[in-house]
This record gives sequence, structure tokens and C-alpha cells, in this order.
Amino acid sequence: MSTINRDEVARLAGLARIDLTQDELTRLAGELDVIVESVARVSEIATPDVPATSHPLPLTNVYRDDVPEEPLPVADALAGAPSAEGGRFAVPQILEED
Repeated sequence: MSTINRDEVARLAGLARIDLTQDELTRLAGELDVIVESVARVSEIATPDVPATSHPLPLTNVYRDDVPEEPLPVADALAGAPSAEGGRFAVPQILEED
């Protein structure tokens, strides 16, 4: 049984100020009807004894615990740098300064 007809689509299009052709009204009525039927079918299955889920498989965190550790010494961090100045990485200037 169709729940969305062309008249309802035309009324909604008018409220939204969308100009639709007759062919578009017919096509959208059919497409919206399929959507409404699909939602109704899911609603039949989604009963109170079926738990709501956001994902079909259980998710687990794969990251390690965030544990504070001693920081890397500056000399070790700069050891592989092509250039360093005053305990910092030295990089070429890319923006002109006034």
C-alpha cells in the first residue's frame, strides 16, 4: 500500500519552495514510498528486546594505555636533524618577513 503519493510530494515541494516537474513528482513519490516502507520494516524488527547498536561487531580499543614517560633528550631528538640551532630544529624560511 502506497503511503506517499504525488499530491503529498507536490505539497512538500511547495512548502520547501522547490519547483518539480510532473515526472519528478512521480519518481520522487515512488522513491520516498520505498524509503518509508524500509523504515517501517526496520521498525517491525527493532523491538524492545533487541538492543540498539552503533556497529554490528563489538569494538575494542587497540591502543596502548597512555602512560607518562621521560621525554626524549633534546640532543637525541636533534641528532638526526640536518641542521639545529640553540637546541631547536633549524629549517629554511618559507615566508617573507617585513
